[in-house]
Amino acid sequence: MASSPLYSQIKCYLLERIQSGTFPADHQIPPEEQLAEDFDVSRMTANKAIRELVNDGYLVRYAGLGTFVTHRKAESSLLEIHNIADEVRGRDHVYRNDVVRRETTSADDDVALRLGVRLGTSVFHTTIIHRENDVPIQLEDRYVNPHWVPHYLQTDFAHHTPNEVLVAACPISDMEHIVEALNVDAQAAEWLELEPSEACLRLARRTWSADHLISYAHLIYPGGRYKLRAIMAKNARSRRHST
Repeated sequence: MASSPLYSQIKCYLLERIQSGTFPADHQIPPEEQLAEDFDVSRMTANKAIRELVNDGYLVRYAGLGTFVTHRKAESSLLEIHNIADEVRGRDHVYRNDVVRRETTSADDDVALRLGVRLGTSVFHTTIIHRENDVPIQLEDRYVNPHWVPHYLQTDFAHHTPNEVLVAACPISDMEHIVEALNVDAQAAEWLELEPSEACLRLARRTWSADHLISYAHLIYPGGRYKLRAIMAKNARSRRHST
């Protein structure tokens, strides 16, 4: 079996120490010259390993100062819909959530418009705080049309996220995302364990299954803990919705 490239060995060495906490956030890693000497490789090879970790978001370079471990933010794609629990576990972290609201309510003007129902229609409403290693990373405020997912409020959300329930009942065919920056109100700041002045990102999402508008949600992310990503392949022939 062929051995791994020399730069990959340096990259794995650095990544293992970052992920284990041996090199915590803001820690300055050894300079290229030292890594090249330690691994008996060229400086160009050490540079390649560092450059890839910079591109992956694990390291940041400051001219004249050196290279440091970043405060990595969790991220979600804007072009796909993923289950947040799977995202967290995929980072080898612990996922859990707190359900702060679970109710049937009457659609006001805004909800009726966004969910495509008549004013006053009974709709399902949940508010859930999603956590990664006990730190709040998303506040989800969601309205669901009961006609399409009648069992939604009976879900044990400790074991199944709203995403899982909706996708199982009504596979997603289309979605709409609108992103804006905002400062949250005092209640949302308390739930997200933020100072009221801290900036957040709010993602407004509507999802369809075939011709049916299933759900309308506001997903609020602490700006300092999360980032949203969109990558569109050139000449892509189709858009994939992943759950």
